[in-house]
Amino acid sequence: MSNKLVRCVILDLDGTLLNTDGILGNVLKAFLGKYGKEWDGREAQKIIGTTPFEAAAAIVQDYGLPCSTLEFLSQISPLFSQQWCNIKALPGANRLIKHLKSHGVPMAMASNSPRESIEAKISYHDGWKNSFSVIIGGDEVRTAKPSPEIFLEAARRLSMEPSSCLVIEDSLPGVTAGKAAEMEVVAVPSVPKQSHLYTAADEVINSLLDLPLEKWGLPPFEDWVEGTLPLDPWYIGGPVVKGFGRGSKVLGIPTANLSTEGYSNLLSEHPSGVYFGWAGLSTRGVFKMVMSIGWNPYFNNKEKTIEPWILHDFNEDFYGEELRLVIVGYIRPEVNFTSLESLIAKIHEDRRVAERALDLPFYSSFKNDSYLGIS
Repeated sequence: MSNKLVRCVILDLDGTLLNTDGILGNVLKAFLGKYGKEWDGREAQKIIGTTPFEAAAAIVQDYGLPCSTLEFLSQISPLFSQQWCNIKALPGANRLIKHLKSHGVPMAMASNSPRESIEAKISYHDGWKNSFSVIIGGDEVRTAKPSPEIFLEAARRLSMEPSSCLVIEDSLPGVTAGKAAEMEVVAVPSVPKQSHLYTAADEVINSLLDLPLEKWGLPPFEDWVEGTLPLDPWYIGGPVVKGFGRGSKVLGIPTANLSTEGYSNLLSEHPSGVYFGWAGLSTRGVFKMVMSIGWNPYFNNKEKTIEPWILHDFNEDFYGEELRLVIVGYIRPEVNFTSLESLIAKIHEDRRVAERALDLPFYSSFKNDSYLGIS
């Protein structure tokens, strides 16, 4: 199926550009605790992409809260407002906005949130407000998503035909609205392992890092280097724990499993996929490393795990030793393989890509990062 060429991009905000889900969970956990209830994230799928009123009504009903929807909203809204300064941009969000702006591609923001809260949230993100020619909140249209009204209004204000617009959305109501407006739609699902629900979208991607703009005739990203995407470095470390044994036994690939204790927030900020960088082992030195971040089938889905493969042949195991990683680049999203052979082949290809990239001056300089410091 060939995609239509587009001339402008309409972006959703919460869950698409901003990592609001983590803040949502923290606020609701604390708030519901007062009523002796426990937020378990179950409702997340239900309320993603809805209006604040619809979300509040669902929570009041599902948790049997002794208050009306309006009372609940008036109590919880100030708690959210206090947290807006802490909401981080999702990986790839700044890169996308800067790229489109620098190439003169018109952008609109269309969110079910009220206009005032959109303005407040984006005020903490440098350059965002000025990058959008149009910003529309859910309180400025008669019917919210999944109705196409907000997207049609955005196209009207951009003076564009709906068919010339590309919508980028994380929620099902948003995807439904975009298709009802007869626009091209890319879905970036904000809830893991739900991509099978997004069949209406023209394309489903794992994160904004994987957006193939050229498919819609938009200027392609030019920041990939030899099959890798440079990232702002991030850091993670801890003792090596005994893994599931599948790395060495099944795949013939000796991965070192890191305990993710204390890192669940950090890992939730990074899309699942294959990354690379440098690994420091306190007594052995600094080595090249390729790693996967993904969902562990053995545990409750909320647990993301990290499996680094240190690209060096060691003669013995090093369980319990302190391992420090500096992650400097991204290779690809997590994919499902039809056979073990194709999985193993892909992992070895990832290794070759990482080994070659880490020799480039841009990446090799991080080998001396003080975080890896062999103390």
